[in-house]
Amino acid sequence: MAAARAVRAARRARWVFDIFVADVPWTVSSKELKEYFSQFGAVQRCQLPFDKDTGFHKRYCLIKFSSPEDVQNILQKDSHVLEGSKLSVKLQQGRRYNQQKEEKD
Repeated sequence: MAAARAVRAARRARWVFDIFVADVPWTVSSKELKEYFSQFGAVQRCQLPFDKDTGFHKRYCLIKFSSPEDVQNILQKDSHVLEGSKLSVKLQQGRRYNQQKEEKD
């Protein structure tokens, strides 16, 4: 029981390092986002979801970093601008798929 609780707590703690980026310009790719945010720390993952119907990305991105210090570096900067557009950067507030799955079991 205690081991299962520790695993669940570790999974919940992981999402704290995810950043939600909104207002991504249509012309920006996931590679460009990863390059930009790499200046603040090690980017583990950069997800830029696409709409199957339009073929364009959905103008938001999820980024996972290696450490909380990397995330703090991003949040300390007043504004982030790519291709002349100001990005909206926040800690991800949503729940991960694994947490939703655990609650159903």
